Amino acid sequence: MAHLEAEVERAVVVDDVVRAAVADLVALPDVARVAVALTEGGGRRLRFCSVRRGEGPPTGLDWCHIDAYDDVPLNDVVRTGRPILAALTTLEERWPWLAEQETAAGNVAAAVVPLLGASARLGGLFLLYDRSQEFGPEQREQLEGLARRTSAALHEVSARRSGHADDALEEVLDGGSAVEHAGRTASLRLLPEPTAPREARAFLAAELRHWGVDDDVVETAQLCLSEVVTNAVHHARTVADLRISVEEAVLTVVVRDFGAGADVVAPLDGEDPLVVYGRGLMLVEAMTDRWGSEHDAGGTTVWFSIDLAEDAAP
Repeated sequence: MAHLEAEVERAVVVDDVVRAAVADLVALPDVARVAVALTEGGGRRLRFCSVRRGEGPPTGLDWCHIDAYDDVPLNDVVRTGRPILAALTTLEERWPWLAEQETAAGNVAAAVVPLLGASARLGGLFLLYDRSQEFGPEQREQLEGLARRTSAALHEVSARRSGHADDALEEVLDGGSAVEHAGRTASLRLLPEPTAPREARAFLAAELRHWGVDDDVVETAQLCLSEVVTNAVHHARTVADLRISVEEAVLTVVVRDFGAGADVVAPLDGEDPLVVYGRGLMLVEAMTDRWGSEHDAGGTTVWFSIDLAEDAAP
């Protein structure tokens, strides 16, 4: 990574590192487009930019945002820490919109690799290829090595603390934007089984008590979470992603299922599903400070927030 190695010595902000990294990545054989994403906002979104082959070295970066609960490959690798290296045809079932869009653009394969920090996942690299790729052990090691060098450069630039440090990356490096069990954010994938609500409650309680959240808040959050997960299990019948975070004295719990187009489980004889499940969401509304839901082509997201008293916040 010639550009990155030359730039890291004089880089003063994260954008300097990203510009150098994308210049190196887009020069790799068969790479048609490169994207870099960095976690920010307590892990609730990714800051994302991309460059296409032939556009020349980027002088400025056009950043946009991806919600952390959108079902996109970058979120998947940030959440799991595992790379995705595959032909677009193999990704069609999970991300049909991506396969259709990029195939139309002439691309045939994708590599999505996490940027790993010491205690948090910093984001990810996304490469699109216009020729078929084997993705053998040597190429996999090359891509993971490029990701490691990019992560190291981001760390080095942030560590200088020269007055030009990037606040978004510092948030990640300080542990405020990690995934799964880092900082004040934790996530869990739930299977579509009857035990899912119990597993979700136990996971939430363990994390919140570890963070020092008051028992009263833990119990309220458990009750509301149980209703939301039960709703997801009954209606979506898919895996669901649970994410909890505490940021600025606010507990936020999000449940995302992937049930768009899935069969709805029929209620028991005599049950009115709107009454049964509506009652659960009425409870969530009554017991939390804020809540909401959003349905899109990929599934449904339900979230709620509880404000923590100063002496209850970790």
